[in-house]
Amino acid sequence: MSFLETIRRKLFSNKGEQRADRGLLVFENTSEVIRAERALRAEGWDIKVMGPPAEIQTGCDLVIEFPLIEELNIRRSLEENGSSPQDVVPVVGPLLDPVDLYQVKDFGDYLMVRAANMKLTVDKRTLVIVNISGGGCPDVPYLAVQMIGKTLDDAPTPREIGHTLCGYALDLACQEMRRICLQ
Repeated sequence: MSFLETIRRKLFSNKGEQRADRGLLVFENTSEVIRAERALRAEGWDIKVMGPPAEIQTGCDLVIEFPLIEELNIRRSLEENGSSPQDVVPVVGPLLDPVDLYQVKDFGDYLMVRAANMKLTVDKRTLVIVNISGGGCPDVPYLAVQMIGKTLDDAPTPREIGHTLCGYALDLACQEMRRICLQ
């Protein structure tokens, strides 16, 4: 019995209800999550990339949260795009709530957004990127050189110039920072 099947049995034993409106798509690695996210967003699906709950985390992971009622259609869509989740887990209790990737910290003149393991800090008055930190991927120094000193509008998109989980996480931080600052 797999680890995820064990969790399912624990959650459903002693409970007659199995009502859940959200599910998590679990993939073997982060590259597959990124590929699946790109395909699903291109088709207009209402999804969200999140950190996995501790019970199913196996390392530097991400999961995709989706409306569970659409599971069959989403699986079909992923298969058509050459991607398939390793497992689908219904969110049926607090144990399986995904972790929000974003943390925001206000330092007065500066605002920092952390997404997963990457941090992006901007000057709130000018919206100039003043610092990028975190991660352990080899493209982090390159991303920092390309982005620091530029405004949120002028900086390149990390997803376009980065090729790792850290680049992806930095892109998420950048998107969240733009959402906060450019509303």
